[in-house]
Amino acid sequence: MAEAFIVEAVRTPVGRRGGGLSHVHSADLGAAAITALMNRSGIDPGAVEDVVFGCVDTLGPQAGDIARTAWLAAGLPDHVPGTTVDRQCGSSQQAVHFAAQAVLSGTADVVVAGGVQNMSAVPIGYAMTAGQALGFEDPFRGSVGWQQRYGDQEVSQFRSAEMIAEKWGITRDAMEQFAVRSHERAFAAQAEGRFDREIEPVFGLAVDEGPRVPDWAKIRSLPPLVEGGRVTAAVSSQISDASAALLIVNERGLRTHGLTPRARIHHLSVRGADPVWMLTAPIPATAHALAKTGMNIGDFDRIEINEAFASVVMAWLAETGADEDRVNVNGGAIALGHPLGATGARLMTTLLHELERTSGRYGLQTMCEGGGQANVTVIERLG
Repeated sequence: MAEAFIVEAVRTPVGRRGGGLSHVHSADLGAAAITALMNRSGIDPGAVEDVVFGCVDTLGPQAGDIARTAWLAAGLPDHVPGTTVDRQCGSSQQAVHFAAQAVLSGTADVVVAGGVQNMSAVPIGYAMTAGQALGFEDPFRGSVGWQQRYGDQEVSQFRSAEMIAEKWGITRDAMEQFAVRSHERAFAAQAEGRFDREIEPVFGLAVDEGPRVPDWAKIRSLPPLVEGGRVTAAVSSQISDASAALLIVNERGLRTHGLTPRARIHHLSVRGADPVWMLTAPIPATAHALAKTGMNIGDFDRIEINEAFASVVMAWLAETGADEDRVNVNGGAIALGHPLGATGARLMTTLLHELERTSGRYGLQTMCEGGGQANVTVIERLG
């Protein structure tokens, strides 16, 4: 049976909105991760058969198939194509899935997967607001079929995060404690050099800019994102800029190019849930992955679940029974940032390096995505 392997995984630092990477064109930001990937793996770039990159809000510097543009901006061979994926926040995790599926099928042996997002240059949701400026309604209320199925109710990640907190009985204080712990874990990881191997310093930036010392007075003074609610900016992911890239190959790719695999992709799947609730899909998606693999949540040495909002991860923890000491151990998007189209590849890169650091065997990655979706990837460390 064919296998899909991760040979190399690297990321840029995650820059804050308006921070050290904000001035970098998205193609150059993506090129930085791709260049580092080629250099670290030692593979001939001409052997790459496709580049699959995730990106959301593909307008302006992110338009025109950013996967292809980033590869060319890196000065790499013209004959290598690229395609851009949009599964909202899970775009680059889906890019890894598509790359793995290509090498599993044997239609390709060597594929680059990753993602890029400069949210400082292209604001979150800009594709929707640009459409409204052209006279279109938003993607939901403008559809007759959507209206018939879901009515005129608000579709918002902020509303979803609030609904989750209410349904699972998660208090504002508990979410704030969770958020502070994310920052503390990120600071500890930085102090111990846990990110050093996975980060390629670029454009004068060498470390993630997001972690900050918690100011409890400020945290407790922040207004809720939804009137009368409990979710605030302090318990939400940060707007960020970054890119990440992985080299995915099959057995033939390993043999042909003399490569050494670092991990095997043990399982990949994606599931949908209620699009109005939107952010709950990691719960059924994880259950589906466990059923497909015959594994238990306790089998995973490390887990990365995107911290879009504290309530999302806390509800997932409550439903899965996962050991929080194995989840987001180096902090999550609340501290490190969530550069939309790059986050899935960033999480996978961190997961692989963390398994290697701790000699763990199995890792699981999942994340909530617009439209009520969630990808799940299980990797097995080799060596």
